[in-house]
Amino acid sequence: MIELIDCKLNFKLKCKIQNVPTLAMDENHKSDDNDNNGNVKLETNPKTKIPALYRVLMMNDDYTPMEFVIEVLEKFFQKNREEATQIMLHVHQRGVGVCGLYAYDLAETKAIQVMNYARKFEHPLQVQLEKE
Repeated sequence: MIELIDCKLNFKLKCKIQNVPTLAMDENHKSDDNDNNGNVKLETNPKTKIPALYRVLMMNDDYTPMEFVIEVLEKFFQKNREEATQIMLHVHQRGVGVCGLYAYDLAETKAIQVMNYARKFEHPLQVQLEKE
């Protein structure tokens, strides 16, 4: 009787061992999805989204001097004298003008810098962001 139980136990153990899939692969059956350590490789070219761009808009007011607006455009938006003058005149004539087009973080930073700089010199210059 003990021999029969031992035989059944050995048979069950052998069956279980045979049904377990092997984790290690030999040299002839290497998978392209695994590296040498058995780790699964991830996609090598992740898909990234292009960030949304925002316009930095300058608003016209009756108190900020034109020369100060040109200075701001040159200092914070890297415009040359001609471009800065064109934008300043556009703001003066139409009430609003685009200073530049940037990712949100950069646009927000530039807007804050301009507003702080204007406040420092006691000018009411206003700058806003608009999603493109």
